[in-house]
Amino acid sequence: MAAAVLLSGCATSYVVDNQVQTFSALQTVPTPATYRFERLPSQQSAPGGQARLEAAAEPALAKAGMVRNDGAARYSVLIDSTVLSSTQVVDPWMYSRFGPWGPYGRRFYGGGFYGGGFYGGAWGPAWGYRYDMWDRSYAQREVSVIIRNLANQEVVYETRAVHESRWPDDPALLAPMFDAALSSFPQPPAGVRRVNIELPKAQQ
Repeated sequence: MAAAVLLSGCATSYVVDNQVQTFSALQTVPTPATYRFERLPSQQSAPGGQARLEAAAEPALAKAGMVRNDGAARYSVLIDSTVLSSTQVVDPWMYSRFGPWGPYGRRFYGGGFYGGGFYGGAWGPAWGYRYDMWDRSYAQREVSVIIRNLANQEVVYETRAVHESRWPDDPALLAPMFDAALSSFPQPPAGVRRVNIELPKAQQ
């Protein structure tokens, strides 16, 4: 599901909904919980992009109690992000006899008027271009975090978060997705769970 847009007066907040699954061999937050980032050969070929990805994950790791210390790391952390799939959703009104011009054209985004009057009430249906039509592409983005014990090279924590959005490449989605992926660290519930992360409100 795409990020929800919640309108309240003049303020807009965004809720980034994620499907999260985690596997953990940790019972408590380790001491010391020091780490350094690990990069695969493919990630080393694009250091700028990987550095931005790690920067987006670092605040979530800090919230989980992990401390970055490249010189005295107890754990390595491997970060990744990819677009998994794409879905095309088609608006049936687009292919009606009215086409994109017709009744129920949504004139105001989030304004409460779905036509001339309220929801096409006493003033009759609105006729306008349907710029909110469903003929859109959605993509699923996944972020993953793998934590490895450097002493024995064992993976002690693996977590993934998946979010569906019209704008999967929006860098603003990465930090809340990592927050979701690392929620309930170090003992998350079993199975797939939904984790919603609300972004700060921005005044319009």
